[in-house]
Amino acid sequence: MKHADDRALDQLAALLTDIRLVEGLKEKKRGVFYRKAQAFLHFHEDPAGLFADLRHASDWERFPVNTPAEQAQFLARLTIATSAKRLKE
Repeated sequence: MKHADDRALDQLAALLTDIRLVEGLKEKKRGVFYRKAQAFLHFHEDPAGLFADLRHASDWERFPVNTPAEQAQFLARLTIATSAKRLKE
């Protein structure tokens, strides 16, 4: 599975706009987000579609982001993940 290219990220423009509003994330490269100095979120593409990889502890959790419903579910999970991290800091 390869990292999403610009064409793939174009399909996620609205989702990326929402992610950019999440406090504490910095987009170092289009579609690649960091939290503090650590990679936290990026996107992949393969024949099955587009996926977001979200860091969970020392591992990555993969989410499909092909439909509006999948994107909404992912944003909800991202919100929980970033809120939980803020509470620990």
